[in-house]
Amino acid sequence: MKKFCESLGHYTRRKSRAVRVGQRWIGGEHPILVQSMTNTDTNDKAASVAQIERIVASGGEIVRLTAQGRREARNLGEIRAELDRRGCTVPLVADIHFLPSAALEAARWVEKVRINPGNFHEKGGEFEELIARCTERQVALRIGVNHGSLSPAIMEQYGDTIEGMVASAMEFMRRCRALHFNQVVLSVKSSNVRVMVQVYRLLAATMADEGFDFPIHLGVTEAGDDREGRIKSAVGIGALLSDGIGDTIRVSLTEAPEREIPVARKLVSCFAGRDQGAPIEVEEQCYSPYAYRRRRTRVVEGVGGDRPPVLWSELSEEVQRRCVEVNLHTLDQAPEDAILILSTDHPNGYAEQRAAMLKMVARGMTQPVILRRSYRETDPEMLLLRAASDLGPLFLDGFGEGIWIDDQQGICTPAEIDALALDILQSARVRISRTEYIACPSCGRTLYDIEQTLATLKARTAHLVGLKIGVMGCIVNGPGEMADADYGYVGSGPGRITLYRGREVVRRNIPQHEALDALLQLIESDRA
Repeated sequence: MKKFCESLGHYTRRKSRAVRVGQRWIGGEHPILVQSMTNTDTNDKAASVAQIERIVASGGEIVRLTAQGRREARNLGEIRAELDRRGCTVPLVADIHFLPSAALEAARWVEKVRINPGNFHEKGGEFEELIARCTERQVALRIGVNHGSLSPAIMEQYGDTIEGMVASAMEFMRRCRALHFNQVVLSVKSSNVRVMVQVYRLLAATMADEGFDFPIHLGVTEAGDDREGRIKSAVGIGALLSDGIGDTIRVSLTEAPEREIPVARKLVSCFAGRDQGAPIEVEEQCYSPYAYRRRRTRVVEGVGGDRPPVLWSELSEEVQRRCVEVNLHTLDQAPEDAILILSTDHPNGYAEQRAAMLKMVARGMTQPVILRRSYRETDPEMLLLRAASDLGPLFLDGFGEGIWIDDQQGICTPAEIDALALDILQSARVRISRTEYIACPSCGRTLYDIEQTLATLKARTAHLVGLKIGVMGCIVNGPGEMADADYGYVGSGPGRITLYRGREVVRRNIPQHEALDALLQLIESDRA
């Protein structure tokens, strides 16, 4: 197995070089940084500056802005100058799609440029020119691969796979190395949480094999809003932070950008103290971190086998009484024909529970397992983030036939705890109980009020179960990132929406005031 982390049994942050971004440092021994992205028009200096200041006031440490063209890239200089005049030194990142010329212009003004290899078309050595300009001004570069926008060459060779995403990133890393440029940050994002975790693991392992130590930025794209967006982000980002991968994060929510920052900071705080406690012995040879493989189990009391994971509350009191509580060290005494409750009080509880599951695999133990974590949180959002980042990653790896979130302070109602548990299972894609919304957080490219549209759509589709609906601000990543969605609602121009069924365009450029009804009519006609 390629090694994606230093140890499965002891929390250690991945070793990376420190990359300077303005007055901040990413990687090395520096703390994990949190960032967000504006959703204002980059040409609107006043609105962009005001929003950046709100992001900074909420604790944001890096801010990204879209620069879809040279005009927007030039205006980054005006925004930077106004922020400097106000004493705001937060590093700015230019987000580039399609136009290498916009990247060249942006590198004159900001502290970091983000390019997507799938959209960065080579013409006349423009990448080399960009690196030369970044070197001259000490501008950092993020190589940001998105699952939904791989290049045609990568798609032809690898298809829509995690191997293709890693190959795309590695190609540009090697080009940076050849140009002796090392101020590089990497990201490989996806809206599918399972894919996102697997590809980041493979990236970390592949980088280690080739001697690359660039820092890594984490994020789940198009996570959505409200509880769903927070849980999807915590499951994906949490799985990677648990193994020490990640030097900077963004929790992408379809909400005001400044609302992302407190969530991200709470999520990072969940990992404080993970390096405490005794090392854990792990049966690593049984682990498949780059592909989903559900552990084989027998059926006991209707739990296990091929059945979706259950909630603790769904078991009758009689079945609950017959369950047997175990931990990593007492597995050997577990009865062979019982439902086991796997608990932990280790500071790195995720690693201990994973080690217990791997021990069961290595020994051929097939009892179904309820994964239990107990919390004494007084903040409901903190409980949500801890539970999602502790339990979600185990289900991503195929472990667990049930989930028990033990809210010892009683800060949530039983119904809220059940909803949280179901959302964790849905984020891990092991039990589908409602419609999933693949919704982008919006940016300066967004062509309509995506936050309000998403809220309305969710209210009108709450009765549907098992659908995936993409709600995307523009075509940059839209069609690709929602490629596994059943339906898509994508901004295609000012006041215009294009509807998709899967990857197929159904109607183009519908007036926005008609588009939502048209989407709902399409769904209903297909279900008739």
